[in-house]
Amino acid sequence: MKATALAAHTPEAVRAALAAHGWDDAQPAWFAATGMQPLVVLFEDITETEREALVRWAARGGADILTGDGWALVAAAASRLAPLGRHDRTTADLEGLIPELVRLFTAWVDPPRVWRVAGAELALAEPLLIGILNVTPDSFSDGGRFAGADAALAQGERLKTDGAGLLDVGGESTRPGAREVPVAEEIERVVPVIAALVRRCLGPVSVDTRKAAVARAALEAGAAVVNDVSGLAYDAALAGTVAAAGAGLIVMHMRGTPDTMDGLATYRHVAVEVAAELRTAAERAEGAGVARAAIAVDPGFGFAKHPEHNWRLLDELATIAGLGYPVVVGPSRKRFLGAATGRPVEDRDRATAAACALAWERGARAFRVHDVALAREALLVARATTLAR
Repeated sequence: MKATALAAHTPEAVRAALAAHGWDDAQPAWFAATGMQPLVVLFEDITETEREALVRWAARGGADILTGDGWALVAAAASRLAPLGRHDRTTADLEGLIPELVRLFTAWVDPPRVWRVAGAELALAEPLLIGILNVTPDSFSDGGRFAGADAALAQGERLKTDGAGLLDVGGESTRPGAREVPVAEEIERVVPVIAALVRRCLGPVSVDTRKAAVARAALEAGAAVVNDVSGLAYDAALAGTVAAAGAGLIVMHMRGTPDTMDGLATYRHVAVEVAAELRTAAERAEGAGVARAAIAVDPGFGFAKHPEHNWRLLDELATIAGLGYPVVVGPSRKRFLGAATGRPVEDRDRATAAACALAWERGARAFRVHDVALAREALLVARATTLAR
């Protein structure tokens, strides 16, 4: 007799074992392997009746369960938990959980494969590199280097050559303590650069802004995506502006403003709280008319988060992916990487690449970085381990 422990973090281990033992049809093997994957679901704001019903269901179904007042934590193989999301397989006391479970299981089994932006669909089967193009004098990493239109255009060409699938143009620094830039000044910084990039066929292009007026001018100049670091909290008109243009939208998590965010970095369970706040922001966008397929979410590494929050969030990124939207991450040259490596801001691109590779494995599909070539190489390695998924 021989017993071998298979890798539990990937369904590929089970699929390969099934194939090696005679399962010739790849699709059934893959479904079976996915069903055997462990899944842990946190239910919150449940009634006492629902909590007691979950305890009874777990006892019958062989699931592990921990509970408390208004919550339950259930762990089992995905196939064992799946009946909870079916009207014909669950009890009347648990009917209220079905819509949430359907959403969760859909994201688990069939994550987004494309991200719809103005004029294009961006494929997510391979890592999508988003090249950072700051046209500000005071960005934390490269302030002033690309403030001129010619320098910005040359950098855009380099980023595109290195493998960027989207160029993100920003005209207002969001580093801690950065001053707010007037709308007219921000438009003057970003619009000529966006227009020039589009004319050179270097798009699609994203505009990094919190302001509806800036977004509108950028979209008219040819931008296909709006990247809002405030998660629609700064300007109530921004979502409607994106919807009217049929553009893509990145909703990023941040609390407060660049001036106040560090004082708001208080979490009991950072991944769960960030996911809940991102979900609220994404639903606000959908309510304003932005198509669900056009929305991506960004957990906001470095924004209203201390280093330990960033590391926990990176490790638990699957919680953000569980929302069912494409996940964008922007760890590039952030302070938490410096805290771990001791490297100054200008020497954190290797750490950024490593963080991106870890994020890919946990469900991120788009990566906002300064050094596209280095991040792309690390992501190609990470992607090679998941080719069968």
